[in-house]
Amino acid sequence: MPVTTPPPTSTPAAADLSPQELRTLVAVAVEGGFSAAAGTLGMTQSAVSHAVRGIERKVGAVLFERGRYGARPTAAGTRAVAHARRVLRMLDTLAAEARGAGAGADGGDTVAGPLRIAAFRSAALHLLPRALEGLAARHPGIEPTVRVVREVGPGTAGEVAEGRADVGIATIGTGSPVPPGLIGDVLLEEPYALVHPAGHPDPRSLPLVDWTENCSSYTRTWWAEQDWIPYATVQAEDDGAVLSIVGSGLGMAIMPALSLTRAPLTTETTDLGPGRPTRSVGYVTTPELATTIAVRALIRELRALRPLDGGWPLNGPWSTGR
Repeated sequence: MPVTTPPPTSTPAAADLSPQELRTLVAVAVEGGFSAAAGTLGMTQSAVSHAVRGIERKVGAVLFERGRYGARPTAAGTRAVAHARRVLRMLDTLAAEARGAGAGADGGDTVAGPLRIAAFRSAALHLLPRALEGLAARHPGIEPTVRVVREVGPGTAGEVAEGRADVGIATIGTGSPVPPGLIGDVLLEEPYALVHPAGHPDPRSLPLVDWTENCSSYTRTWWAEQDWIPYATVQAEDDGAVLSIVGSGLGMAIMPALSLTRAPLTTETTDLGPGRPTRSVGYVTTPELATTIAVRALIRELRALRPLDGGWPLNGPWSTGR
């Protein structure tokens, strides 16, 4: 049975938390225990345990459940660790931007250091590369890293909220709004289309192939109104697997434009008509990071991919067939 520390009774003084204490919180959560965190931090196990007890007294809440298998964050601990990550990231940004103030060739500000991006698979493959190319040309000191995250549950926005990413490329809409505490905006609307084996005489007669993160609730409503769309009889892990199955002649699928970029030559796409659903793709970040040089620079590059008419920015197969 997990053993927990009784709630602190002293007056909370969370403002007195030091950066090292915040790093300790994050390390214990990541490593799942005091001993493993001690190895990461270069401390003893007893020192880490003592530090966590002190943090809990300052915060006024139990942050970890202690048990024989390690330490697991409580609900309060999960929230505290997310804030700790975000505060530590801002401390890093403070130093990076202070060093780069007025250091540009034209006397303007510059910045060097990491930029952590979370993106769902098709955005990472077909949207980010062009934005990162522009970012590298204009801000060579920024070092982007991209983490591919399934857009289910908390998805990419959850990575930002938890402090594991600075920017998330996310699906945004009525079914998946920008989470509380974050800010963001839509970058583009990608249409859905029917994808099927090339040359098939009656693609709508084929089994439907689907995958978990495919559609928003809005799109699912549209699906329910189409009497020609059967229940999915084939479920794939991701959109790449869907395209492979369709390209092998084993089914048809209804997919958004990013997923259909550079679809296999063994497939064709058919426009679903003027009533076709669309998916909103945008960015999310934290209010504190939204004003930083690196995040603003990436958002500018992403917006530059969007044409003036607001249409689809990539060369996609949106006439009948390819």
